[in-house]
Amino acid sequence: MTYAIDDQPLWKPNPATVGDTRMAMFMQAMGHGRYADLWQWSVERPEEFWSRLWDFCGAVGEKGTEILVDRDRMPGARWFPAARLNYAENLLQRRDDSEALVFWGEDKVRRRMTRAQLYAEVARFQSFLVAAGVGEGDRVAGYLPNLPEALVAMLATTALGAIWSSASPDFGVQGVLDRFGQIEPRVLVCVDGYWYNGKPVDCLEKNAEVVAQMPSLVKAVVVPYLAERPEIGAIANAVGWNDIAAVDAGKELVFNRVAFDHPLFIMFSCGNTGVPKCIVHCHGGVLLQHLK
Repeated sequence: MTYAIDDQPLWKPNPATVGDTRMAMFMQAMGHGRYADLWQWSVERPEEFWSRLWDFCGAVGEKGTEILVDRDRMPGARWFPAARLNYAENLLQRRDDSEALVFWGEDKVRRRMTRAQLYAEVARFQSFLVAAGVGEGDRVAGYLPNLPEALVAMLATTALGAIWSSASPDFGVQGVLDRFGQIEPRVLVCVDGYWYNGKPVDCLEKNAEVVAQMPSLVKAVVVPYLAERPEIGAIANAVGWNDIAAVDAGKELVFNRVAFDHPLFIMFSCGNTGVPKCIVHCHGGVLLQHLK
């Protein structure tokens, strides 16, 4: 709630509609009439809270009967030790014509993608990853902006049980190597360039340098953003995003259900005190936080 200088609220929810929110529905279903009571329950009985949240939000996967093992160990506590699920499977349940993405790249590029189109693109890129030998536990890295292709690549990767990591294209070569060099990705997804303050910034030379210094890579995929068909000949083992082979319409994605604590994303600290440190987020924890 936002307050004015005189401590009077600038806005209050409409009492006639506040009960229609998912939060209100969850509180009612759990038997808690006040938010403070819901919070107190969540910290005093976390096993029950997270188990009921899984059910209420309809998480797809096998939950198992045990919710929390070694609750008092930190680190060492394990949530949902018998669970099997996949983050991407939960995000890609719908394949209809409703809008999934609206992308604006400054004032230069505008694109929209339906849920059906998103599913089809993820299936296409996943087939490419499988052909490149990517499987459970392998790493795929993105060196690109928040484009639709970044989301497609992440979903295709994590659906396989492989691990996604990313870095902004404004990072220099050494900054990227300091991060991705630690995780040894098999595939790098990069971009030909990006727009900043209305001006194009070319990334092809940086991409070539990064790929040349990462021996773990078997393929590099270049996403066109500045140009329709960028010149990628200087990048070893590179293929254009639009040149990836199409798949049959209606192709079903492979969703490899993994353990609750199976790695999903590898992020990195800022690197102010040495080489950036890896930060790992896992399938189950990320999914339940999103649902919450």
